Amino acid sequence: QVRLEESGGGLVQAGDSLRLSCAASGSTFSNHGMGWFRRAPGKEREFVAAINWRGSSTVYADSVKGRFTVSRDNAKNTVYLQMNSLKPEDTAVYYCALDLRPYTATMTPKDDFASWGQGTQVTVSS
Repeated sequence: QVRLEESGGGLVQAGDSLRLSCAASGSTFSNHGMGWFRRAPGKEREFVAAINWRGSSTVYADSVKGRFTVSRDNAKNTVYLQMNSLKPEDTAVYYCALDLRPYTATMTPKDDFASWGQGTQVTVSS
């Protein structure tokens, strides 16, 4: 079973950047797509971005498209979320998760994700 641990969150001002990391343990990481999600206070968890197992295909929520970039380094068992031009509405706990199906070529927000990490808090002040 894969364990995931997010890091890199913090308190920043609007317009700043942050890079989140998600470190995975287990040998199957490189065979699975990965997703990033977030949950803002009082709101349901929402999809942010996903990347396929090779790192050759990505998908983003409309709210972050053009500002966020998801990438992965399979040699390091790590997936990243580079967040630029942060806005106060990006404030949330950010989670990474593993796509249940291996070798998915094209990720979608509707894919089945599991093995959630504990999350990392991102707070953007105006």
